[in-house]
Amino acid sequence: MTLRRPDGGESEESPVRRPDGGTTVLEDDRDADLDRGPLQQWVASSISHPERAYRAMFYVAAIFFLFTTLFPFYWLLMVALTPEGQLQDIVFTPNGFNPGAFVEVFEVIPFHIYMFNSFVIALASTIVVLVIASLAGYAFGRLEFPGRTPLMLLVLVISFFPPAAFFIPLNDLFNTSFAILEPVTGDGTLYNTPFALVTPLSAIFMPLAIFILTTFYSQIPDGLEDAARVEGTTRLGALFRVIIPLSAPGVATAGVLTFIAVYNEFFFSFLMTDGQPENWAPILDGILAYQGQYQVLYNLMAAASILGVIPVAILVVIAQEKIVSGLTAGALKE
Repeated sequence: MTLRRPDGGESEESPVRRPDGGTTVLEDDRDADLDRGPLQQWVASSISHPERAYRAMFYVAAIFFLFTTLFPFYWLLMVALTPEGQLQDIVFTPNGFNPGAFVEVFEVIPFHIYMFNSFVIALASTIVVLVIASLAGYAFGRLEFPGRTPLMLLVLVISFFPPAAFFIPLNDLFNTSFAILEPVTGDGTLYNTPFALVTPLSAIFMPLAIFILTTFYSQIPDGLEDAARVEGTTRLGALFRVIIPLSAPGVATAGVLTFIAVYNEFFFSFLMTDGQPENWAPILDGILAYQGQYQVLYNLMAAASILGVIPVAILVVIAQEKIVSGLTAGALKE
């Protein structure tokens, strides 16, 4: 239906508002919608209903993230469950069913010792990082001293150095024999010892922990620390009794990120040991141990990889609330 003008012409009709507040879509508007292409209609619908566009983008991003993140683990599971010699026929389901591979990984090599080595090295590195980073974070976040900002920038710049740049001097140092260490290590060197792994790994992941803890410690009100100081505690006591407990999300975030990074680290772990479990070789050396001169046990390597991820997955599930609050706490400034 169109409107007649006094001169006999016709004018386009606009939507008519109904008493209930809605609008009646007229024929001209429907024709205009029919003339639009699919892309134009989607853009117009997104402009009219932006919440639908946001929801669609969220679903697309979530599906893409889940696919790219979980599919490798699904493929590892398929390879682990497929008997040896039938791996070439895998599509999206295992070619056969061999759950015994998860037991066989401990029978072929002492894989549990490799896992224990990685756990101890990661735990020791995390403790060292948290203790030193807490002291540095307190100094950078709560104390005023000359050169604080340049020194903080220097720490962050060092964190961008590639780990390979430190390998040659560290390798020479750890392969140098010291008489004082002969009763402990036998040959007087630090090679094939936990110290050869804990020291460089702690130094590599220290700057990130310092940055996280500095951000949290600087947000604690001065009055809380002053009250503890009035009661007679020292600055160090106020740090461990007041600042750290109130910054639990940040401490947990720095600790979990450091533990996961050290647990999964390969470069120094591969070069600072000879790959033997009794010499503190980590879990990645254990996974590579299933690769022989004439045969590669891919199903056992996949099963070992899945078993190696389980401790980290459990840690993330337990600490996920602290991690999320720790990563988002600095987003808003009160």
